[in-house]
Amino acid sequence: MTFSSETFPPDSASHPSIDATPLKDCAGARLLIVDDDVAQRNVLVVMMEQAGIACKAVSSASEALALFQTERIDAVITDLNMPGISGMELLAKIRLRYPDLVFLMVTGTEDVRLGVQAMRQGADDYLIKPLDVDVVLISLERALHKRRLEQKLEHYRQNLEQMVCRRTIELQDALGQVEQSYADTLDALGAAIDLRDGQTAGHSQRVALSAIHMLTLMNGTPAQLKSLAMGAWLHDIGKLAIPDAILLKPGALTGEERSVIQRHVCIGYDLVKRIPFLSDAAEIVLTHHERWDGSGYPRGMKGTTIPLSARIFAVADTLDAMTSDRPYSAAVPFLDAQNEIERLAGIQFDSQVVSIFLSIPSETWGAIREQNSPIQISEVLAGYSKNNPGNSAEVAHTGIE
Repeated sequence: MTFSSETFPPDSASHPSIDATPLKDCAGARLLIVDDDVAQRNVLVVMMEQAGIACKAVSSASEALALFQTERIDAVITDLNMPGISGMELLAKIRLRYPDLVFLMVTGTEDVRLGVQAMRQGADDYLIKPLDVDVVLISLERALHKRRLEQKLEHYRQNLEQMVCRRTIELQDALGQVEQSYADTLDALGAAIDLRDGQTAGHSQRVALSAIHMLTLMNGTPAQLKSLAMGAWLHDIGKLAIPDAILLKPGALTGEERSVIQRHVCIGYDLVKRIPFLSDAAEIVLTHHERWDGSGYPRGMKGTTIPLSARIFAVADTLDAMTSDRPYSAAVPFLDAQNEIERLAGIQFDSQVVSIFLSIPSETWGAIREQNSPIQISEVLAGYSKNNPGNSAEVAHTGIE
């Protein structure tokens, strides 16, 4: 490095341009000077130390790289042209290993292209010989200030990411608690329905599990599964308002009594639709007695105008009704119920849903009936999604009263 005698006289310690008070961002910084010219290297060391900057000096890039292995260095001022590893090569190595280091390149050629090339490769600034002490200090101060701002920004970003992560976990925990509260609420409502009609205890859970299994095989989404589980679980909630004399009557219903009991779907719908998280399930409660041929109630819907969830639930509900003892009928064998559902495909039930139903082994239905199914309603209500068949479906229902 070549310094002009006017700028750095031999007694530079007394030169008025060298401020012994360290600049704010230079304070505490550890500087390394790399120059193969010992005289000019020493002059720069004196200049920096008189400005209050701790520094060391080495004569080659190799020595500089070795020094990095044992000491902390915050900034480097290096000559461009040196034997062995050049300043530009040193820049490349340092940027690869120490990306946060401040790097100033010194060149004796006033060639803007060299400076642009150095800065493109990662130099913070380039200085032209002969060096001016104030220019060196200003450049170093600016580069250190920039690096410290970047470090603060990175520290802030990391803290922000950690905070977001913590908040996300807290939110997930809170949502999990809300979901559990929903599940507990539904469980309590289901228990109330079972208590209302002891002879059909467990019916809501069995039909929910059956419908969920079929919807899973039809590649239903987790959201559809969840809606189906809630609707199936609460499908008979309107029967809480039906008199015992009609609901538990052992014989055939009169026309007027049948009209009363059919009102349970509208009663249940009016109860459920007012609860925001059950709004989708309310449609299942209302339409679970619609039939494929339009002979169901309360709207007389036909074919695919009936929600898929209701079409699936219709099969599950009929199966459980036929294979369970009811006040008005005794249970029939599973095979008889299966044959009856197959016979009514395209009449009372959606043929596609019946095909799915018939493809399921009888052992699976037995496990569901004994409530040993691997599918758990609580998992579905909590948004649990499986990747195997039996995880996503939508609900459908039958014309069983």
